[in-house]
Amino acid sequence: STAEIYKQRLLDISWFMRSLNEPIARQANREDQCSGHFWEGRFKSQALLDEGALLSCMAYVDLNPIRAGIAVTPEESDFTSIQLRIKAAITGEQPTCLLAFTGNETHQSSTGAGISFSLQDYLTLVDETGRILRDDKHGAIDTQTVNILARLHINDKSWLKLTTNFETIFTGAVGTAEHLYEFSEHVGLQRTHGIANAQVCLNSA
Repeated sequence: STAEIYKQRLLDISWFMRSLNEPIARQANREDQCSGHFWEGRFKSQALLDEGALLSCMAYVDLNPIRAGIAVTPEESDFTSIQLRIKAAITGEQPTCLLAFTGNETHQSSTGAGISFSLQDYLTLVDETGRILRDDKHGAIDTQTVNILARLHINDKSWLKLTTNFETIFTGAVGTAEHLYEFSEHVGLQRTHGIANAQVCLNSA
């Protein structure tokens, strides 16, 4: 009977979740002007093949609140790794949930792994970039920051592009042209994507 069918459905958590998810997915798809499954096209993963790619992506994410206008400085950017790193640095600690910077730092992870770059230099990079984004002074990167970027082989104009449009510049793996060729060969790709942008942005200095 109809009553028995609905009784069984109400006892079925899978049916409940499916019924709950469908209207939410339809509404979200209308708002985002897309189609397909709810997660389709909203989240993706990209291989970060070298230090320049890693730090560019980290800075892009850490600067999200400033680009969106909901924070003025990195330390005010809630729910970001840079805010956590700044708070920890004040007390001389290393956040256990984050990989340590090991360039000039005294704190290293128990496994010896880490980001071979100075935490202070990274904080300087993000702070200076955030100031430029906030004040809309494109290209006005100071000499100290330019010198830091030179070690990553990235010039100041390319850095600003990366930290504002990272997801549109690279849609697949991210790295220098050399690392992209190596990655494509390793995973068996016939074509190497992103070479032009890699040469412009990550082989730029």
